[in-house]
Amino acid sequence: MKRGVVRAAMTQTRNAFPGMPATVDDLDALRGGLEALRRANVEHHVDLMRRAHAQGARLICFGELFTGPYFAHDRRPFWFDLAEPALTGPTVARLAPVARELGMVVVAPLYEYDPRVDARFNTAVVIDADGAILGSYRKTHVPHGTNERGGFCEDFYFDRSDGGMVNDHPANISKNKHFPVFETAAGRLGVSICYDRHFEGVMRTLAQNGAQIVFNPAVTFGRQSRRCWDLEFAVEAMRWNVYIGGSNRLGAEPPWTVDFFGRTGFTSPVGALPDESADPCLMIADLDLAAFGGGDGSGWDLARDRRPDIYD
Repeated sequence: MKRGVVRAAMTQTRNAFPGMPATVDDLDALRGGLEALRRANVEHHVDLMRRAHAQGARLICFGELFTGPYFAHDRRPFWFDLAEPALTGPTVARLAPVARELGMVVVAPLYEYDPRVDARFNTAVVIDADGAILGSYRKTHVPHGTNERGGFCEDFYFDRSDGGMVNDHPANISKNKHFPVFETAAGRLGVSICYDRHFEGVMRTLAQNGAQIVFNPAVTFGRQSRRCWDLEFAVEAMRWNVYIGGSNRLGAEPPWTVDFFGRTGFTSPVGALPDESADPCLMIADLDLAAFGGGDGSGWDLARDRRPDIYD
């Protein structure tokens, strides 16, 4: 692989815990058993890390809320117990040594509880290839609603980002406290989470603060979301000269019947990248971080020529 190219992976999978109830009415049977559920999903993703590493990947992003099923279809307070301290909880404690062993950068989106503010967040932790925990990003925009596939009650489970996470590691090069950008062994990374991708300021802010790669781990479903999935990433990657990786779950998770459409993939400023993996749970692509350092060949300079003085 040529110098400056990073082989990156994303997961496209779903809840790996085998003990899910058969019906939604029986979900409360999970009360008190969430540690086993978390452990099953974390170990599944450790295996995916190793499988990606065997294919040459040195960077991996897991899916949104990868430590469990997507539980926000309805309101059940027992799921609060799945939340954990982002930087010191059991998930990161398991992943950091594996990241160091394999020399892989890891983006790990999980359910966070912050005891300092007694609040819960939808959060992604960034771990460097030496196992160092660089910091985290909290989901900024939190949706609630219903589409033809099902409901999403995220405002019941998650607070919107307060910008108050601990991101004082020198690897964070961003000047915006809500949108950290981390200098890692695999390049400069930013994260948005699912619904964030629909808001025009997110990719702009990450790119302007130095991101070369932006991950958008998601749990998304429905006609409108599917229609926008490829369009938004293609436009934003072109507009801001970044690689964007969108990771989505694939298929339905028992006992719910909501079908996630997958379509995990990487987009460059000039188009979608081919999948280098034959593993259905992984999407792997080669990102040439030097290819767009001097522009995308269009001759444009959008950052120079934009007119913020006349926008509303």
